[in-house]
Amino acid sequence: MIIEKVLSKIVYSQNKSNIPLINIGDIINIKILIKEGNKERLQQCEGVVISKKNGNLVTIRRIFQSIGIEYVFPLSTPHVVSLSIKRNSKVRRSKLFYLRGRIGKSAQLKNKLSLVVI
Repeated sequence: MIIEKVLSKIVYSQNKSNIPLINIGDIINIKILIKEGNKERLQQCEGVVISKKNGNLVTIRRIFQSIGIEYVFPLSTPHVVSLSIKRNSKVRRSKLFYLRGRIGKSAQLKNKLSLVVI
């Protein structure tokens, strides 16, 4: 019981609170700190969120030189430096795995129009 309390305090202290609300179909830009030997560099990845697991694990799909690449990121890791949402898309599914079989314009998602009251 005591171990569980200590473990939950450690997990709670390492959680990030500045993570924006990410929905399925959003196009996000994420910067990750990568260590190669004794050097550190930032890698930037931009793509469509095709799945979420438990609100923490996000799968991003992007097309690079006509090849589909998927990245899986835990959002609460200290390696994630910044995360920004570029665009919201209108989708009606919780997993967008059907995008794997699509190429070109058929793989594009419609924009979600947000109503701004002035």
